[in-house]
Amino acid sequence: MVRETNRHFKFDWITIILFLLLVGFGYLNILSASHTGSTIDYFDFSQPYGKQLIFIFLTFGLIILLLAVDAKFYERFSSIIYIVSMLSLVGLFLFGKNVNGATSWYAIGGMTIQPSEFAKMATALAVAKYVSDLNTNINSLKDQIKTFIIIAIPAILVLLQNDTGSTIVYGAFFFVLYREGLPKYYLTIGVSIIIVSILSLKFGAMITSIIAIILVIGFHFLSKKKLRLFESLFILIVTIAVSFGIKLFYQNILKSHQQDRISLWLRLEKDPAKLEQMKKTFAYNLNESEKAISSGDVTGKGFMEGTRTTGKFVPEQHTDYIFSTVGEEWGFLGSAFVVILFVLLIIRILLLAERQKTQFSRVYGYGVASIIFVHFLINIGMVMGLIPTIGIPLPMFSYGGSGLWAFTILLFIFIKLDSNKINEW
Repeated sequence: MVRETNRHFKFDWITIILFLLLVGFGYLNILSASHTGSTIDYFDFSQPYGKQLIFIFLTFGLIILLLAVDAKFYERFSSIIYIVSMLSLVGLFLFGKNVNGATSWYAIGGMTIQPSEFAKMATALAVAKYVSDLNTNINSLKDQIKTFIIIAIPAILVLLQNDTGSTIVYGAFFFVLYREGLPKYYLTIGVSIIIVSILSLKFGAMITSIIAIILVIGFHFLSKKKLRLFESLFILIVTIAVSFGIKLFYQNILKSHQQDRISLWLRLEKDPAKLEQMKKTFAYNLNESEKAISSGDVTGKGFMEGTRTTGKFVPEQHTDYIFSTVGEEWGFLGSAFVVILFVLLIIRILLLAERQKTQFSRVYGYGVASIIFVHFLINIGMVMGLIPTIGIPLPMFSYGGSGLWAFTILLFIFIKLDSNKINEW
């Protein structure tokens, strides 16, 4: 009886501690970024830091519930969870609340819920369920298409709600499928298209096409593993098509603010006056964020001592731009600490995923790690100006109940699955 009880409480405490450190340190930075005045009422629930305290308190209750549920429940009802989540996304088109141009929230009383945050968890469960099915062969084109459809449905629904950032996160599942045996050429094609697109926008379609022709011809004649003539011609045709097509997509499909963000990122604009105007308009957040981070130097200005943070120079700093608070008040050392926490968490999840006794748990574990990794990479890269501005939160760190609860559910389902691996033989 004692052995049975201990087994049920054998959770991975390293993962849990890393989670708690991120949530706790995140709250301190939300407090610093959102407080007003010289005195702080920690229980002022009209302020973001007060609301976040409620979210964190409710999170502990949510964790207890997630760990109390039988692990088999998540696999057995994964399809139902996915369907319900997709219906919640569809319902936004009828009952959703528009915030900052995106119809991604349900307004319930005095609070809002963002279903797209929970849809990532539901999709991770659905992908794990389908890929681990005995009748599924990820090397089969038919099963690949079905898996892509599972991923594409929420991605398209979120994109139609004008939430491009959350849509991009669904690309994380390609890392999961690659681990499970998805042919390498999918990853090769995807990376190649991204590189060709960036080069075409930066240097022009003609120059990019000429470079591609030289590389393909050189590879065809000089490489030990020679490409067939048909393969070389196909690669050239696709590369040239992407080179010229991306320009049309950039000019005619992307919205003006999206064009401006890419233009700023790739330094396409050369006019100093126009650049200065950009920094005062759509790039204001990014410009102030970079200044805040650089002003922190090595050790930072101190907790609640950041001049740009306390002066509210970075709009909505407690949400997507929370990392700029870390950079200013905690400096390089504090920023490195946050990065290390995330890296350790992701590595820990991957290690646990590889130890799972069932494919379902392993695939889901990789889904958890991939989603957190993409969020972490994009958010910090955005705040530091390394990638175009894309509005997604820093997991467990940014302000918001939906984001915190969604990542809590995502992570603690895996912790529960991991605790049950002893019984999975």
